[in-house]
Amino acid sequence: MNEIQLKYGCNPNQKPSRIYMEDGSDLPVKVLNGNPGYINFLDAFNGWQLVSELKTATNLPAATSFKHVSPAGAAVGLPLSDTLAKIYWVDDLGELSPLACAYARARGADRMSSFGDFIALSDVCDADTARLIKREVSDGVIAPGYTDEALEILKAKKKGNYNVIEIDPSFEPELIEEKQVFGITFEQGRNKLDINEELLSNVVTANKDIPENALIDMKISLITLKYTQSNSVCYVKDGQAIGIGAGQQSRIHCTRLAGSKADNWFLRQAPQVLGLQFVDALGRADRDNAIDVYIGDEYEDVLREGTWQKTFKVKPEVFTREEKRAWLDKMQDVTLGSDAFFPFSDNIERANKSGVKYIAQPGGSVRDDLVIDCCDKYNMAMAFTGIRLFHH
Repeated sequence: MNEIQLKYGCNPNQKPSRIYMEDGSDLPVKVLNGNPGYINFLDAFNGWQLVSELKTATNLPAATSFKHVSPAGAAVGLPLSDTLAKIYWVDDLGELSPLACAYARARGADRMSSFGDFIALSDVCDADTARLIKREVSDGVIAPGYTDEALEILKAKKKGNYNVIEIDPSFEPELIEEKQVFGITFEQGRNKLDINEELLSNVVTANKDIPENALIDMKISLITLKYTQSNSVCYVKDGQAIGIGAGQQSRIHCTRLAGSKADNWFLRQAPQVLGLQFVDALGRADRDNAIDVYIGDEYEDVLREGTWQKTFKVKPEVFTREEKRAWLDKMQDVTLGSDAFFPFSDNIERANKSGVKYIAQPGGSVRDDLVIDCCDKYNMAMAFTGIRLFHH
């Protein structure tokens, strides 16, 4: 099959729509279930590239949770702590496979943004991962294969309409890629940049100590950014993205947005949040929404009389600004990647508030010396890659 007809393009008025191979060869994908749309395939193909590169760079199974052609989360398959299993709502599933751990991390980093995601998996989808996917609100999944049990689980999702795509992992696209905008064809070389340790070897700060786990996190940040709409930055901790700021025109706004998401990820682990007593009938998505409001500045929206009773068995105490800051001060050894250089040191100041210790960025700003000085002030280690990672 060298063509798949789609219902419509980005919007229902954009017809006709299809994906096809211009040279007449077979498509490298098969739709095993459902009827994926235009945006589904954009998410699927970007997500597949991301996880396959993560697998190559780390030798660990990888997963990503995509929304609107940018990752909401990306991770490799490291075991989950009891706390992470609890805040990701998977503590009732027992021990999970490495691939399922990768998706639990990718989905759990920013559960608000991941709602209704498209999933990409680096490895054959197993039953553990399928069971985890089945309980989440999601549009579809792409993987290089599925076990029989996993496929049956996924086919039962969304009343049999869940999108399941299988991709040929050996497929290699042409070195030149094209797209049209306003009837005009754009052409460029495909971004085949290999994110490796040599790329991270130019450490420009006084602190040059970057341990192996931080190097892995740097690779995760840069590979994630490679498939995130620019401008973008990515905070990573212990093998998973914990905050992604995508598509902002200003670098500092990227850093603030991603930093606030990283902060929320860590605040979910605070005793005040872990101790919340939800009413029994409240679903995971509603719990996520309640937590997001509770840890934010508009906490009164879930704590006011007549409202809290619909969410909590016991009315929570206010999680004060001072208590939140004290908890966030415990977040350490976070890695930050940027798809382009930091033009001002304000980005470093903001990163420090979210526990950043390691930074990977291209360098090349006229104010690099001020950025380096700011990193030295906080004893951060920063590598200049010399490579920009814009993605549009």
